[in-house]
Amino acid sequence: MTTTEERVQPNETTLPLLPCPAAEETLAFWRALGFEVIYKQLKPYVYLAFQWSGFQLHYGPAPKDLDPAKETSGGCLVMVDAVAAYHAVFTEAMRRSYGKVLVKGLPRMTRYRSGASRFSIVDPSGNTITFIQRDEPEDLEYGGSKELDGLARVLDNARILRESKMDDRAAYRALDSGMRRRAEDAPVVEQAMALAALIELATVLDKDDRVPEWGERLRALPLPPEQRTQVRQYVVDPAVLEPWWPDAS
Repeated sequence: MTTTEERVQPNETTLPLLPCPAAEETLAFWRALGFEVIYKQLKPYVYLAFQWSGFQLHYGPAPKDLDPAKETSGGCLVMVDAVAAYHAVFTEAMRRSYGKVLVKGLPRMTRYRSGASRFSIVDPSGNTITFIQRDEPEDLEYGGSKELDGLARVLDNARILRESKMDDRAAYRALDSGMRRRAEDAPVVEQAMALAALIELATVLDKDDRVPEWGERLRALPLPPEQRTQVRQYVVDPAVLEPWWPDAS
């Protein structure tokens, strides 16, 4: 007969064990972001453990043919109360350590738009660590709201691709196609939001040759101040739009 002392107690802790094909780079990256190394072993096999705030990340051996660049190594979710604060702390740490926010290649952090409920960090070993706000809506659409149509639905779909699926290339393709097929009948503010996102994404994806095209189209749209504010709020970095406002010098 099971005694009270032998019963399972609901106080378990689970830890992700992420594959680590790039040990030295992974160590340097998380240290740069302010994580404490609480265990380090490189031989006879890799085992690394990091701690920051109230959570840990653990790394173990990776298959010999694992390519970090494919970003299929592994990942974990970090559930938090206020996701914006985490992004702000890591942004500051990256600027301090690297002189800029890493948004391309490996490692990198996805951009965060005010009001979003998640962002991700992709480490040098190709693992994706996603920070998610605990009260993220359960009915969040993953692929465009069915209540929207036309360019509004394209914008919503692109938002999900960027903020939830962290796929800037797919978002860029969706917006580029949407502007060709849906812009003619769309409200001016929706056209401006799509163009603003294309400018931002083109910059990030090294498609700078298309920025003047999107920018001139944005400049030509008549936008009252309240709509210009709405457009600025749709992108992560409104500064990329400044050269393309009608009153820009």
